[in-house]
Parts: sequence; structure tokens; C-alpha cells
Amino acid sequence: MAVSVRPLQADERSAWQPLWKAYQEYYEANLDDVTDSLWERLMNDDLDGPVCLVAEKDGQLLGLVQYLYHGTTWSPKQRIYLHDLYTVPQARGKGIGRMLIEAVYEEGKKRNCDQVYWLTQDFNEAGRRLYDKVASVTPFIKYMQKI
Repeated sequence: MAVSVRPLQADERSAWQPLWKAYQEYYEANLDDVTDSLWERLMNDDLDGPVCLVAEKDGQLLGLVQYLYHGTTWSPKQRIYLHDLYTVPQARGKGIGRMLIEAVYEEGKKRNCDQVYWLTQDFNEAGRRLYDKVASVTPFIKYMQKI
């Protein structure tokens, strides 16, 4: 059976949560305090998201991508912020990450968005090798202040 990319289903929390936790571990983050609310938001069908697509093969989830739609002052069209991308280690290098990103592109085309963009940390060398193939790096630098 081939890999398919599809929306996450309401009965898949027990399959989604290990992917979500492994993603956090990669980035040395602990988001346990927001996991329940994230799950609720993923399941509430808000048109702007967050949205989760998963890669599946033979009933096993191999990866996820989570993203948000938003407006911008620079265009009348919406944009997509690709927030989280993760594939299980045994599925890396097999095109799963690319499939997930390209599925987000397709969802954006359906909604007439003009851009998909994301951030990554500079040490994410494997991810950046993929990103360099499917998108263009920008000169922007992120600033942040927690409030």
C-alpha cells in the first residue's frame, strides 16, 4: 500500500500524540500544557485552523504537518503558516516530508492563498536540505517578545 496524505481524524489522538511529542523532543520543547487545547482546536473545524494532515501507510501514521491560514496587510489573499512538520525517523529520506509540504501547497491553492511559509531552526540540517528543494529561503530574521 502506498503512502497517503489526509486530514487527521477525531479518533486518532492516540496515534497523533506520539508524533506531536517526538516533534517537541526534537526541538527540546515541552508543550504538554497546550496539547489538550491544540487537539481541541485541530478538531473544531475552524476555517483558519490549525489544521493537521497526516501521512499514513498500512494504518500507521508516519508524519504530520500542522498549519494555519491568516490574512495579511500585503495581499488581499490569505497565506498559510506551516507551523509543525514531523516524520518518524524510519520514514525519513523517503519523500514523506515533501509529500506533506506539497499537500499544504495543494490546500492553499484550493483556498486561493498566495503563499505558504515557515520557520526552522538553523541546526535543522536535514529539514533545511528538503526545504531548499521545495521553497525559497528568505532574508527575514525573526524577533520575538513573550507577553
